[in-house]
Amino acid sequence: MDLQLNGKKAFVAGSSRGLGYAVARRLAMEGCAVALNGRDPEKLARSARDLAEETGVQVIPVPGDVTDPALAPQLIRQSAQTLGGLDLLVTNAGGPPAGKFEDFDDDAWEQAVELSFLSHVRLIRAALPYLRESAAPGILTVTSISVKEPLPGLILSNSVRLATIGLTKSLSQELAAEGIRVNSILPGWTATERVQELMAHRAKVNGTAIEAEFQKQSAVIPLGRMGTPDEFANAAVFLLSPAAGYITGVMLQVDGGLYHGAL
Repeated sequence: MDLQLNGKKAFVAGSSRGLGYAVARRLAMEGCAVALNGRDPEKLARSARDLAEETGVQVIPVPGDVTDPALAPQLIRQSAQTLGGLDLLVTNAGGPPAGKFEDFDDDAWEQAVELSFLSHVRLIRAALPYLRESAAPGILTVTSISVKEPLPGLILSNSVRLATIGLTKSLSQELAAEGIRVNSILPGWTATERVQELMAHRAKVNGTAIEAEFQKQSAVIPLGRMGTPDEFANAAVFLLSPAAGYITGVMLQVDGGLYHGAL
């Protein structure tokens, strides 16, 4: 299938590694020029260089912390000016720390809101003027399967990410008349550095080995394994593409069947 992405321009937040990098890589393989974003300038520059060499398309590093309220307009403006416009926006950030309710004070909750909600708000607000100039604009928020079914030990993520789902659905209605599609993708357990950290936390709490926690989690997934970043990216890039031009307001689970609900 031709996803009709060749020549499009995309900004992908949190894309120096993990799921964000996988999405950026798949977009680049489809012919998109891509702005990569991350907090570590050196790691980001390496990722951008590797991706440009692999795909032959324009890939630029745009370093910055998306939780900094002042940075979103700068990141988007720099990307749009360098790439010559913006068609696609992926709002993605690492999740808040694992723990139970009484582990966290107000500062931890506020940081979680900055990371897992307001970063989406600010990036979308900054990108809208450029997306309105695109012939095929798309926004994709990256959340978590925890918005459908709360995950143990992730009280911050379970709570705050739901606000991003409300934002996504509301914007899909507000912006539909302008042809701007807004969707969210809900990853389940996927083999990334973030999941490695979560399994390490579980192992410490339970007094087990990290490998045992991976096996325990994989056993409750109907497909019997964790997903790969590439499998996640394939679904994300389809939702962003003009090939999905009649899809908006969707919260797509990529979870190996982990969520048991009917809706």
